[in-house]
Amino acid sequence: MSDVADKKTILIVDDTPENIDVLRGLLEADYKVKVALEGNRALKIANSSNPPDLILLDIMMPGLSGYDVCEQLKDNPLTRRIPVIFVTAMGEVDDESKGFALGAVDYMTKPVSPPIVHARVRTHLALYDQALQLEDTVQQRTKELNDTRMEIIRRLGRAAEYKDNETGMHVIRMSLYSKILARAAGLDEEQAELLLNAAPMHDVGKIGIADHILSKPGSLNDEEWAVMRKHPEFGAEIIGDNASSILRMARIVALAHHEKWDGSGYPLGLAGEDIPLAARIVAIADVFDALTTVRPYKQAWSVDEAVADLQKEAGSHFDPQLVSKFVTVLPEILKVKASYVETAH
Repeated sequence: MSDVADKKTILIVDDTPENIDVLRGLLEADYKVKVALEGNRALKIANSSNPPDLILLDIMMPGLSGYDVCEQLKDNPLTRRIPVIFVTAMGEVDDESKGFALGAVDYMTKPVSPPIVHARVRTHLALYDQALQLEDTVQQRTKELNDTRMEIIRRLGRAAEYKDNETGMHVIRMSLYSKILARAAGLDEEQAELLLNAAPMHDVGKIGIADHILSKPGSLNDEEWAVMRKHPEFGAEIIGDNASSILRMARIVALAHHEKWDGSGYPLGLAGEDIPLAARIVAIADVFDALTTVRPYKQAWSVDEAVADLQKEAGSHFDPQLVSKFVTVLPEILKVKASYVETAH
C-alpha cells in the first residue's frame, strides 16, 4: 500500500493517548490513520466528506461511551455501513453481546496483539469492500430490471397506438406533456415521473378494438362508437390488478382518461374531482396532442386552435384549473412538441 491515495482510512477512537499511539504505530504504515479522543469528535469525523473505512472504538470514555457512539453511527444512514470494531479492556461475554447487538462487527481486548489487529482490520476492510461491491451490483441489476420494465410498458403503449401513429411519437409527446402538467398541478417529482412512465399505457385497450374501426377515415357510426368506447375497460383488464405503483397508475389512467369533468364521459360517468387527477391530466395531454397531429380522419390543428378548444371545453370536458395550468406551461409543452416531430414512414 505504498500509494497514499489508495490507502484505506482507519479512525481510532480512545480517550487515552497511549492506547492511540499503540494502534497508530501498528497501522500507519499500511493505512491512513485518523484519531479522536472523545465520542463527539469521532461522530464529526465519521460524518465528514471523507469518512473512515473502518473505526476502532474504545468503550469506556467520558461523555459519550463507545456504545453511544456505535449506536449513533448505526442510526445514521450516512455512517451505518462503516464497520466498527470495539477495542477495550472489557472482556465479559455480556459486553461483547451488547457491542454486537449495537452493530459492531468485531471485538478486540486490550492489551492488543499486533497480529490480531492486522488480521481483523484486513478481514473487515475486505468484507466491507465486498459488501459495497455487492450493493452496487444489486443496484445495477435493479436498474436494469426497472429499465426493462419501462421499455416493455412503452412498447406496449406504442403497440396500442400503431394503427393511428406508427412512429410512436404520440405516446412520447403526450407522456412528456403529462409530466409537465403534473408538476404544474403540484405533484412531486416522483409522482410526476411515475405518470410519465404510466401514461403510455392510456390507450392499451385499443388492442382489443377491430382495425377497421381504429383506421376508419370517416366518422364512426353508433355501433362503431359503442365498440370504441369499450377500450378503457379493455385497457384496465389488460393491465389488471398489480402491486406495482406504475401499473396501478397505468390502470387508473387507462380506465378514466375518457371521463369528463361534467360527468358525460365514459365508461363510468365520473365527474369533477371524482375523476382521478392522473386521468384528468392525461386527458388534456392526450387531446392536445391528438388535435395538433395528423390522423387518418383529420388534418392537424394549429396550436392556437387546439388551446382555444381546451379552453372552450374547460369545465365541461376538462378540469378548468388544469387547463389554466396547461396554458401557463405551454412554452415547455411546445419545446417537447418541437423535439418529437412526426417523421415520414
